[in-house]
This record gives sequence, C-alpha cells and structure tokens, in this order.
Amino acid sequence: MHLAVLIYGFTAILGDLIQLPATVLVWWRVLITSISLLFLIRFGRDLMEIPRKRVLQYMGIGIVIGLHWITFFGSIKYANASVAMVCFATTAFCTSILEPLITKKNFERIELLAGVMVIPGIALVVQSVPQGMQFGVLLGLLSAMLAALFAIFNKQLINDADPKSITFLELASSCLFISFLLPLFFYYNPESAFWPSSMDWVYLMILALVCTTFAFILNLKALTHLTAFTTNLIANLEVVYAIILAIVLLQDNKELSLSFYIGVAIILASVFGHPLLQRQLERTTV
Repeated sequence: MHLAVLIYGFTAILGDLIQLPATVLVWWRVLITSISLLFLIRFGRDLMEIPRKRVLQYMGIGIVIGLHWITFFGSIKYANASVAMVCFATTAFCTSILEPLITKKNFERIELLAGVMVIPGIALVVQSVPQGMQFGVLLGLLSAMLAALFAIFNKQLINDADPKSITFLELASSCLFISFLLPLFFYYNPESAFWPSSMDWVYLMILALVCTTFAFILNLKALTHLTAFTTNLIANLEVVYAIILAIVLLQDNKELSLSFYIGVAIILASVFGHPLLQRQLERTTV
C-alpha cells in the first residue's frame, strides 16, 4: 500500500514535467490506461455481465474523473505540484460537506470538525502563494471537490461490478468525453501542442502504466490485507510523499514561503487527525 501511494505521489511530479496542456495530457493518460486495462478485463468480456444501467452510471462517473484530472493537472500548470497536492488534501473536507447532501445521511460531527480545521490552512495557502499562482489554487480546490464527488458516487456503486471493469468503463468514458472537448480546446488554443515530445512519451507511459494501472493493481492487492483505518491513514501520505518529491525533484520550495508550509501542516494535521479521532470514537462507543 505504501508503494502504491508513493507511486501515486509521482503523478503530480510527472504532471509538472510533461510539456502538454492539462486537457491534452489527461486525454493521453486515459487513452493509454484504458488500452492497458483491456488486458485485465479479457478484452471486454467481463463487461457483458454488467447491467446497462450500471454501465451508463459508471460512464457518468468517468466524466467527473476526467474533469477532476483536467483541473488537477491544470492546477499544476498554473501553480506547481506542491500547490496542487495541498489543494487535493482538502478532498476529505469537500466529502464531509457533499456526501450528506447527496446521500441524505446525517452530518458527522467529527468530519465537520476536521473540515473546519482545514479552513485556516486553506486560507494560509491561498494568501501565501504568489499572485500568478492564485488561479492554480482555485483549479486545485475545484479538483478536490470533483474528487469528492467521484468518491461519493463510486462508493455507492463499487460493489456492483468487478473493480477492474469499473475502472475501465470510467476511464474509457473519460477518454471519450475529453475527445469531444479537444476540438473546442484547440479552437481557443490553436498554438497548443497535441503530439507529445520524445520525453513526454516516456513520462506519459510512466504516468499511465505505472502511476495508474500498476498502482491500481497494487492498491487492490493491499486492500485485501489491510483494515479500512490503516488504508485511509496510509492513503493520506500521498500528499506528504508528493510534496517531498516536489521539493527534492522540482525545487518547489523556492517558489513558496514559510506561510505556505504552515498552511500545509494545518491541513495535514486535519487530514491525519480525522481517522484517528474516528477510531477513538468507535472504541468509546463499543
């Protein structure tokens, strides 16, 4: 699980290194990943067992995933990898607000408390980043909201089909959706690159095959041996790993102030504190 999360952490680094616009980058990523997943679902034979209604629902979730990745990589392009990952860490906060509204369940006090704890950290991050990165912060926060929506919808349907088939349907529909967006994108951005350079191909293959397909398989295997508490705690380390990698490999710390990292610390304290408080509450109620 740690290896899978560390690999996921490289996603932001590769997004910074690939010299393609975010929309084009995500299109190549989902295309390559979808093709690789065909080998895991027996070239579509596993899909025949899924009801048509569920197929359409998974494809709808795939559109949300596509928009999430476009805004996430857009955040990297307009700001940097560290900013994008810190904004991504607010996904739990977005989930605590959106899930009760969507599923009609009661608001959880611990989740709301953790969400409130995030707000000062977000404020510090927003105030401390250079003016030219502000739009990247907004894209990052939108990306976190879309990630929360994806997680909520997926949670409701994840047990209705094989995870590999679900992932293929979601990523393939994401690819189809972005394919319709590309003509509009290039109409307004005619000078943007579409075809990857030689190094971009290398990074894209690593992003699609290692950071997506391989990490997904590792994650599935790890889930069979870990509790939900341990899984959530380790998954939160993705932000930590990514920020450390961004400092070491991209020198993001040269662009950001001490206030930014104080904000990061507050957000991470909330992110890690939530599962710990939840577990303590479960122990006291048993």
